[in-house]
Amino acid sequence: MAITIYGVLAVTFMMVMYALERRGRVFIALFALGCVLSSVYGFLSGAWPFGVVELIWAGIAYRRFATT
Repeated sequence: MAITIYGVLAVTFMMVMYALERRGRVFIALFALGCVLSSVYGFLSGAWPFGVVELIWAGIAYRRFATT
């Protein structure tokens, strides 16, 4: 149950930060963090493909943050 609650919070945080990205660079960085948190959830819950995809998205978001 704790992993499920963590997952809901992590994915919600990620999506809110994604929605706020246009407001500034800090939200892009926070979106990248949300992707990492969601990736951790994927691995903890046994859904490793989700974990891998979220890590890739974290890298893309970090690159966008670094080049903006």
